[in-house]
Amino acid sequence: MSSSSSTSSSYVVVKQENEAASQAVPVVNMAPIPAYKRRRNEKPGKGLRHFAMRVCEKVRSKMLTTYNEVADELVAEYPEGSNAEQYDQKNVRRRVYDALNVLMAMNIISKEKKEIKWIGLPVTSYQESTTLTREREELMARLNEKQAFLHELIVQQVTFKQLVEKNKKYEQIHGRPSSASVLSLPFIAIKADPGTVIDCSISQDKKEYLFGFSNSYEIVEDMDLLKSMNLSLGLNTGTSTADQLEQAKTCVPKKLHEFLSRIAVESSALDVVEEQPKKKFKSS
Repeated sequence: MSSSSSTSSSYVVVKQENEAASQAVPVVNMAPIPAYKRRRNEKPGKGLRHFAMRVCEKVRSKMLTTYNEVADELVAEYPEGSNAEQYDQKNVRRRVYDALNVLMAMNIISKEKKEIKWIGLPVTSYQESTTLTREREELMARLNEKQAFLHELIVQQVTFKQLVEKNKKYEQIHGRPSSASVLSLPFIAIKADPGTVIDCSISQDKKEYLFGFSNSYEIVEDMDLLKSMNLSLGLNTGTSTADQLEQAKTCVPKKLHEFLSRIAVESSALDVVEEQPKKKFKSS
């Protein structure tokens, strides 16, 4: 029993001595640490990482800037007061300079003379692959649109040239027609069933026409009508013969001759896929 008491008493004495020792700890001097000492005591990369993020945001928002512009803005963001000594101007500017070097080493920004240009944050291989795939799909879609537009322009060129030749032959035989019977391009034709009553109202300046139909009708554009007259030499339907292809080559520059056969083949495939009746409009 005495042994247990002695042990307990000994424990209490030791605890009291530790508490006394903790109370005897001298007060730490809280005065600001000089910049040259503080830099050694900081965790490696902590301050530089912070400024690198701030500098990165600044350059990204501006896209094109300079070191002085970024440093001046960051210095202005720190108000004067209790933290003024910790974030003095020289320290901030030094951090900005170091951060810019890090960002340049990571190829996030580029520097030419005094101009700093934003390049972009590094991405993973998956992100880069996804971005490149999306860009390729967009470029291919644009390329297909331009090719389709070029094909249509070539067909129109051939069609108009054939129309001119047709009119020349007509004038040689029958003479020049009267101006009342001449139909100028561009135009649209309205097709309706026999017996359809058509009401037409014209504005005073003759710029607006209002039509009313008692039955369904169909609007035909000038190019569709000319193609139906086979003035396109079968290029729009893929039915061009060898003689028609040679005749079509005389209507376009030599640089476009290689496209004619391709247009005929592609038009044939497209005509099979899109073969469907034309849409008719109902009278209102």
